[in-house]
Amino acid sequence: MNAEYVRARPHRALARLVLGYSGYREFSPAPLRRRQAPVGSCALILSFGDPIRLDGPAGPLVPRSFLAGMHDAAVLTEFTGAQHGVQVDLTPLGVFTLLRRPMSELTNRTARLDELGDAELAALPARLAEDRDWAQRFARLDRFLAERLLDERAARHDPEVAWAWSELVRRDGAVPVAALAAETGWSRRHLLNRFRDQIGLAPKPAARVLRFSRATRLLVAGSDAASVAATCGYADQSHLVREFRALAGCTPGQYRAELAVVTR
Repeated sequence: MNAEYVRARPHRALARLVLGYSGYREFSPAPLRRRQAPVGSCALILSFGDPIRLDGPAGPLVPRSFLAGMHDAAVLTEFTGAQHGVQVDLTPLGVFTLLRRPMSELTNRTARLDELGDAELAALPARLAEDRDWAQRFARLDRFLAERLLDERAARHDPEVAWAWSELVRRDGAVPVAALAAETGWSRRHLLNRFRDQIGLAPKPAARVLRFSRATRLLVAGSDAASVAATCGYADQSHLVREFRALAGCTPGQYRAELAVVTR
């Protein structure tokens, strides 16, 4: 496979909402399959190339440009030929604020841009394709998203939800929901409803995904499954394996082996 990847950070005004930009150009003469496990963030794909096949909780889809909401199950991707575009990694609050989407509508869904009723967003891939290099594209994205942040139509998230989400991220999910509710002063039910609307998952499954995401990072970095289970607070290695089967659709060993193949 021939590939080019270029990464960039967003403007500092967007830092709490946008995690990063990744420009990519890939070509594979044979079908290339990847397993995208839940990571606790959302991906906006702005493609200038061919469609890609996705198979996840919402079923099969063959989009070109799309927005993936928060997931607690894996999505399998596959393409043959060329892929070219930009991936914008957003926090769930970034999607809620900048793209003005109730996150509960996107849970375990991947929506084509033309389905979202947002003409400016749907037109963005074509405009990026006309830019002469990655630097111009990243600058255009900064302008596009910064304008949305300042727009009076931008959704305003609850500070209580933002705090609860940041605590879950900071502690890789190791926070009881009752403790989050107590700190916000809300009832558990009110926190669940507001959190799910603005994050996409309720606090407990969001915590599960964040703990799992930490486990995948440690595993890929070379830690063995037993030590990953102990570090991340799983009951034992069998518990870790069950979580991998539930959230990634494979065992820890299969996950690491697959990732090694597609990154060679």
